[in-house]
Amino acid sequence: MIIRLIMTGLFILSGLLGQDLHITRLHYDGGGDWYANPSSLPNLISFIADNTNIRIDPQEYRVKLDDADLYNHPYLYLTGHGNLKFSNEEVHKLRDYLSSGGFLHADDNYGLDESFRREMKRVFPKKEWVELPYDHPLFNSYYSFPGGLPKIHEHDGKPPQALALFHQGRMIVLYSYESDLGDGWEDLEVHQDGVRKHQAALEMGTNILIYAFTH
Repeated sequence: MIIRLIMTGLFILSGLLGQDLHITRLHYDGGGDWYANPSSLPNLISFIADNTNIRIDPQEYRVKLDDADLYNHPYLYLTGHGNLKFSNEEVHKLRDYLSSGGFLHADDNYGLDESFRREMKRVFPKKEWVELPYDHPLFNSYYSFPGGLPKIHEHDGKPPQALALFHQGRMIVLYSYESDLGDGWEDLEVHQDGVRKHQAALEMGTNILIYAFTH
């Protein structure tokens, strides 16, 4: 799979100019465990490197919204179980980052939902979550998921939902709710969800990255 050149606002989304694509974990305040599932992103990165021809940096990067190099990280990943809280400055920074070409994948690890929805409403007061239909290109960007987002780890018996926010027709936030992809990316012995769910989670994570860098 060849990642095509995309230039949007302040970003040059890479595989270009000798640079590899990379995934960055968002370090947020509020008391939530932003660092949850420590083996998840390293495993996802390794899977993408081993199963596609995408040039991806083996390092998991970490950034705060007020870091000076935020715009050097076009793909943010956010997860956790507890409260997340943005400062007013961070609200403005995240709005500008996403409107200028950045992408955020938020993965509810159970307990994040209320605070995440609250804070995103501060970031984009007029935007509403859109549930992606099963035939959305996200579910077929590399691997096929005809039933949509896979259910990896059980919480409240609710179906998984792929919810999105759009800006000028471009998906800027993907919220994987009641799926818990991060648990599936972790080492198999951590959550014991089984090989099939582990594989499905990694394949879906690959789809998300490819979609984000090609749309």
